[in-house]
Amino acid sequence: MVERKPPGMSFESWVDAQIERGLARGDFADLAGAGKPLQGLDRDETAYDWAVAKARREGIDTAAMLPPGLVLRRERDRLPERAALLESEAAVRALVEDYNARVETFWRRPQESRWAPVPGLADVEALVAHWRATRPPPPPVTEAPAPPPRRRPWWRRRPG
Repeated sequence: MVERKPPGMSFESWVDAQIERGLARGDFADLAGAGKPLQGLDRDETAYDWAVAKARREGIDTAAMLPPGLVLRRERDRLPERAALLESEAAVRALVEDYNARVETFWRRPQESRWAPVPGLADVEALVAHWRATRPPPPPVTEAPAPPPRRRPWWRRRPG
């Protein structure tokens, strides 16, 4: 644990004294990157850029950092992919109607700024038509072969 700063000593001189002691002990010898320039100093990085890079390094989905309007727009762009996984036309309609209901709820809320992105509604009929067009054709109906005629057991057969 680091010792406390003695009373009456300035913070700067206390830090400098700790660094000098560390140098004397050899704490800073053989560090990775010693003698190399620091990376990323040549570009202007905003707080947003830093936050996105940190989120990516930590494995966090950066979509959670988007404003709600952009999240809804991104979801609308992915509706055809999600609809392709559904099995029925009713499920596709329910998916799109749920999205449209959330967009209408978004429209009713006060917006953070007048420049906030505003998502549009998804066209239910166009998405259903696209879903129908991309469905594989149904397999041909094959009739089961007729069962062979039943014969009476040999003990019940009458001779001729």
